[in-house]
Amino acid sequence: MEVDHNTLVAFAKSWGLFYLIAFAIVVLVYVFWPKNRKKFDDAKKSILDDKDDKPWQP
Repeated sequence: MEVDHNTLVAFAKSWGLFYLIAFAIVVLVYVFWPKNRKKFDDAKKSILDDKDDKPWQP
């Protein structure tokens, strides 16, 4: 079986969409998983914390 450009384009067009949909579902499940709620709530509030008033230094 010879793999040429048209074969690769057809494969990418047909399976790339399914890959992206599956990846989006995995990300959404991870984000809305109840165990991860505290982690994302802390990240949401951390930008407004006054604890770290020092500027970033390398």
